[in-house]
Amino acid sequence: MKRMMIALLPLLAGGTAVAQTAPDPGGMTFFVTSTGTGRGADLGGLAGADAHCQALAVAAGAGMRRWRAYLSTQGAGAVNARDRIGSGPWQNTNGVVVARSVADLHGETNNLTKQTAVTERGAVVNGRGDTPNQHDILTGSQLDGTAFAGAEDRTCRNWTSSAEGSAMVGHHDRMGLDASAPARSWNTSHPSRGCSQDALRSSGGAGLFYCFAAN
Repeated sequence: MKRMMIALLPLLAGGTAVAQTAPDPGGMTFFVTSTGTGRGADLGGLAGADAHCQALAVAAGAGMRRWRAYLSTQGAGAVNARDRIGSGPWQNTNGVVVARSVADLHGETNNLTKQTAVTERGAVVNGRGDTPNQHDILTGSQLDGTAFAGAEDRTCRNWTSSAEGSAMVGHHDRMGLDASAPARSWNTSHPSRGCSQDALRSSGGAGLFYCFAAN
């Protein structure tokens, strides 16, 4: 059952008590990582990224679920991010549904915004206009959540490089330099300038990624 926190907030002279919903990690099935691994886009591969999701979820009280990073890989045995995350629906720790299905998540009707794409602790992640801007979220994925074909690196060598290479990122706040579709995409906005922490930071990132409960 969702835990509730009652806060007395005087709205007018008479004051009226209103109920506010506290974070409910037990019901959480989606979050943006509050921190990266500290090694840029070297996440230790998919296994390392999944472990990071799981560790953050455990610390937040949601470790009973099986957590997976929303990341694609390239090359032989390429993995699609959309195939790793279960079938939905997914909601954040505040109980707000961000998508009801895989199709919904990758369509025009998802509810993924700066206000809903919060961390495992319910904190809003800095976006465009904030200091520092951290809206670049690692995905390595195309618009439909599938892997990139070809030799051009879009996954920082399948999430093992903090030096050479590049990673596709999305904007969790759905904002960019203009109003174009890529600027507003949550999962495929532009390639990073490199794979190091500094390279990710230079274009508005921090090595953060999306985590979904796959069960």
